[in-house]
Amino acid sequence: MIQGLRTVIYPVTNLAEATAWYEQVLGKAPYFNEVFYVGFEVGGFELGLIPDGQPGSAGATAYWGTQDIEAEVARLAGLGAEVDAPVTDVGGGIRVATVRDPYGNLFGVIQNPHFDRSKVE
Repeated sequence: MIQGLRTVIYPVTNLAEATAWYEQVLGKAPYFNEVFYVGFEVGGFELGLIPDGQPGSAGATAYWGTQDIEAEVARLAGLGAEVDAPVTDVGGGIRVATVRDPYGNLFGVIQNPHFDRSKVE
């Protein structure tokens, strides 16, 4: 049975540069930092970076939670991300947006008033 989001891995072309960029995005250093993988703990989940993949939007898009989606999209754009899909209300008070990180990956953000962190295992 699927238990919920655990890890999202983004391929990058320059691991050191991407690590620094994601440190700014997440406001923290990685807990695991090796030449083959960098892992950040984000609210009980993991954002991983790998140096040996092809960045882009061909795969799935992970959406990371935020309390203020407009402010977060603006902050990400200020850090060098490009807005791919602007903030959109998808119903039920849920709002989503995607940006492209400097390496071409889609990075989703979601403001979901129905998300219950107490259900995270």
